Amino acid sequence: MTFTSSASRAPQPPAPPPMAPPTATPRRRRRRRLVIVLVAIPLAVIALLVAAGGIWFATNAVRKAPPAAGTVDFRAPLAVPPLAPSRVEDGVRIFALTAQEGRTSFVAQGDTPTLGYDGTYLGPTLVAERGEQVRVDVTNDLADPTTVHWHGMHLPAAMDGGPYSPIAAGATWHPAWTIDQPAATLWYHHHLHGRTREQVDAGLAGMFLVQDDEESALTLPRDYGVDDLPVIVQDRSFNSDGSFAGGLGMQFDGVLGDTILVNGTVAPYLDVTTERVRLRLLNGSSARMYDFAFADGRQFSLVGTDGGLLEAPVTATDIPLSPGERAEIVVSVKPGERVVLQSHAPDPALNAGSASFDVMELRAAASLADSPEVPSRLASLPTADASSAAAERGFVMSGHDINDREMDLDRVDVIATVDTSEVWTVRNNNPLPHSFHVHDTQFRILSVDGAPPPARLAGFKDTIALEHDREYRLLVRFDDYADPTTPYMYHCHLLWHEDQGMMGQFLVVEPGQQPDLKRPEGDTDDRHDH
Repeated sequence: MTFTSSASRAPQPPAPPPMAPPTATPRRRRRRRLVIVLVAIPLAVIALLVAAGGIWFATNAVRKAPPAAGTVDFRAPLAVPPLAPSRVEDGVRIFALTAQEGRTSFVAQGDTPTLGYDGTYLGPTLVAERGEQVRVDVTNDLADPTTVHWHGMHLPAAMDGGPYSPIAAGATWHPAWTIDQPAATLWYHHHLHGRTREQVDAGLAGMFLVQDDEESALTLPRDYGVDDLPVIVQDRSFNSDGSFAGGLGMQFDGVLGDTILVNGTVAPYLDVTTERVRLRLLNGSSARMYDFAFADGRQFSLVGTDGGLLEAPVTATDIPLSPGERAEIVVSVKPGERVVLQSHAPDPALNAGSASFDVMELRAAASLADSPEVPSRLASLPTADASSAAAERGFVMSGHDINDREMDLDRVDVIATVDTSEVWTVRNNNPLPHSFHVHDTQFRILSVDGAPPPARLAGFKDTIALEHDREYRLLVRFDDYADPTTPYMYHCHLLWHEDQGMMGQFLVVEPGQQPDLKRPEGDTDDRHDH
């Protein structure tokens, strides 16, 4: 038997109370503060960047535009580019141009550093007859390489003056060719690969007028500088020191300006002394689209476009021009009146802004010399017949690409056979402004979205504006000149787009001839570099 005595057990101590959680140590508190700081600093930086971006966007997203229509005080006589002197040696008409640096007075802030041919800004007007052999001795007095492209001219690829014909600093280039195309208002400008906008905006541009017997026999105004005027329209902005401002802002077009220059003149007026005056309009801007019209809505006669005269005058109240396009108009004035040439908002389908502004003023004298009526017939144009086209090709403009490709000097995009025609279908795939220019050839527009082109687009063209999602079918002819080594270009003529790579190359070869593309003279870069 087992006995247990309760008196022998010791009393049990009470249970301890639950332990409180340990308080944070100083080290842990410092770590927490560090984490908070490390998170807060990037958030603050992001907030500042977002705020700064918002301010920058608000400042730059609005397209620069000149003062509103009807507000300009026209105070300067229109400058008229001089006629380029020439001489004839052994049957060749020889011109000389020198690309040079200068300073030009545009605004009160100070003189503007500029470039020009034979002067501080822009260049003289070259004039030659159809059938003449010409040579232009181009000397580069700049510190950088340059080129001269003969925009709208039909000539051998080696004389075209594109990226394949750079002129080194201090060097002289001697392109020579035979003028073999109808009378037309052409122009010349810089065209160095990747740097076209820079030197064109600085002033390297001028007009080249081709004359022929058919045009000379017409009763059109033709007294240069009196009733036959070059009108080179450009837009620029200026910094506080008077230099050109070249910021792109947020607009996709390129560099847009808030000041209009006509032949290098700000707020110009033209003293008109004849009943009718012929204005050879050139959109010399690098990005801006214009729609030229007169402030009072008066009608004028459109007599010519890029490649020469139309078959008959087109009565119009406005004429849209994208960069590089030209138009010849004849307008009538009455004694003593003043009328302003303006630019109205471009077609909304171009997505090129909505600004309307003044360009220049025409001031008619109290007594005007008689001018004959504009002829009812101007030129005989061949029928645009695509039935014998050797090929059909498509070109889609998107972003800075053509057919999803950027410009590559080592790639030939199109090979055409000399003395054949092709149908090129061109479409702008962006709700953004683009245009299309083809070197060497003057094409015909077969249709616009399947319909015949409007009368203003029925003549020879080398440049067209491209509205969003509108299809242009072009009949492109490759006459006379074959060269398997040197290409011509096609590209968007908004020059910043071109510089970003929106350009392609085509070779014209003899039947069965193989292409043998050469690199541009002096070029060693094996990649496209902007």
